[in-house]
Amino acid sequence: MQSTLYISSNSPPNFHSPWRLPQTHFLSPSQTAPTNPKHSLKPLTLSKHLKTFLNCEFEDEELENLDEPASPLRLPVVIRRSGSVSRYLWDGNELNLVSVDGNALSLSRENFCLDFEDGFRRLVKICGSGVRNFFLPREISGNYLEYVKWKFLHRVFSSALQVLATQAMFRAIGIGYSRSLPSAAALNWVLKDGLGKLSRCIYTASLASAFDTNLKRVRFSTSVLFSLSLGVELLTPAFPQYFLLLASVANIAKQISLACYLATGTAVHRSFALSDNLGEVSAKAQIQTVCFDNLGLMLAAALNILFRNNQRLLVGLPFVVYPIFSAIDLIGIYQGLKHVHLQTLTKDRLEIIVNTWIQFGYVPSPEEVSKEEGIDVLWTKGRGLWPVRIGCLNSKNQIPRLSMMTMRSLNNNDFYFICLEIFNSRLAGTRQQGILLCLREGAGTADVIMGLLQACHIREAILSSRCKWENISEACDSSDFVLRDWLKLNEDSKRYAQRDFNMLNEQMSGLGWACKNILLSTKEQDRYSFVDD
Repeated sequence: MQSTLYISSNSPPNFHSPWRLPQTHFLSPSQTAPTNPKHSLKPLTLSKHLKTFLNCEFEDEELENLDEPASPLRLPVVIRRSGSVSRYLWDGNELNLVSVDGNALSLSRENFCLDFEDGFRRLVKICGSGVRNFFLPREISGNYLEYVKWKFLHRVFSSALQVLATQAMFRAIGIGYSRSLPSAAALNWVLKDGLGKLSRCIYTASLASAFDTNLKRVRFSTSVLFSLSLGVELLTPAFPQYFLLLASVANIAKQISLACYLATGTAVHRSFALSDNLGEVSAKAQIQTVCFDNLGLMLAAALNILFRNNQRLLVGLPFVVYPIFSAIDLIGIYQGLKHVHLQTLTKDRLEIIVNTWIQFGYVPSPEEVSKEEGIDVLWTKGRGLWPVRIGCLNSKNQIPRLSMMTMRSLNNNDFYFICLEIFNSRLAGTRQQGILLCLREGAGTADVIMGLLQACHIREAILSSRCKWENISEACDSSDFVLRDWLKLNEDSKRYAQRDFNMLNEQMSGLGWACKNILLSTKEQDRYSFVDD
């Protein structure tokens, strides 16, 4: 194709088509190229030049009929668009783009009648491709479809419950049954105001860092709170004298849930964007939300129409469907969050990676870490033996001589130190040993990774000889031998961490982990300053 266009651009003006060249400019026998070697630099004839570009595809007698070739010429350019594959063909007069995978639907009556089943299948495929392109981004991770499936259940039944709850509130203030449904659908957003917005500001200010470090747990917890707020709204017809109180409490809970949804939405969408198409993923998420919410509105309307002739059933309908719809809603949220694989590093995710590295010698993928991390609704993380904590040393939880010896060994080149601590566990009356990682001001991401890697090496060594370290609090205050063992363990673990750091960091970056920054909670961001007296 490019060679043909090149010939046409150098031809005289009366050459309108490159395929007509042989007809108007056949060389006479006297003008054929001589075989004498001294004339070998003479330009090739135009017919031979054309046959060279066509790889001798046509014979000499066929060159006279290039205006109407027997079969279209298949050009080496294929277009893939909207799930279909097409190829450029040249029929002698014009260039055509023809489907080569059967996706092009011929609307001629003759072709459609001859192959009705094939045509219907093509139509379904085209419609499916159109719906897919409307709802889903072009480039997404493999777990995105599972997330959208559970999001569908969540949004549909949550939207239906919102309409029924708002409808119940209108009934509580005296709006008739016939007018309650359209009023609930039209004024569903008006109630999100006043005291609810103030509570939303207070909540977001108090939990700003938790939206990054505990995203799934906070998101699911606020979803439970939102579901409970709908239940409170459904109670307003039964207690109309407390309407303002119940409506205000429900609105506060809904505003808190909305704040969490907006704060965590960007991180969730970024986890699905493969080629930095965050804007496209966010736009498609809004389309999905609007469509799914409208389906929920239709479901609520269908239930009202179904029971419109029985007012007693219509009044009791919200209390019947509430536990069912709420359960489906929360299941959809929980299962959807399990398919969100965040690539950002937090203390918990980094600890899972480091433990896997120490025990099995490889770095887990974001999907594997997501399964191990879970949603942790019951706050069970960190309840194992010798948990690692990042923060500052608490004077009430310290082991005096051990902490003192560790601090005395610091120098200006150290950006963290590790010591042991004893703290009260969540179970009342029990004491538990732990490992504390203290970070210095100016410590970077590499220092955090190195420190946590060393702390996990220390825990691995302690767990391998638990009997020796179980009574560490009493032994450290009376035995210099235990102190020497601790300092030696600290040095050995630091050497192991330095040995593993480069390989660990390289494999983490190769698997897509965001190693430039580590997201820490407010307490984990506490730092110490080194003073060299």
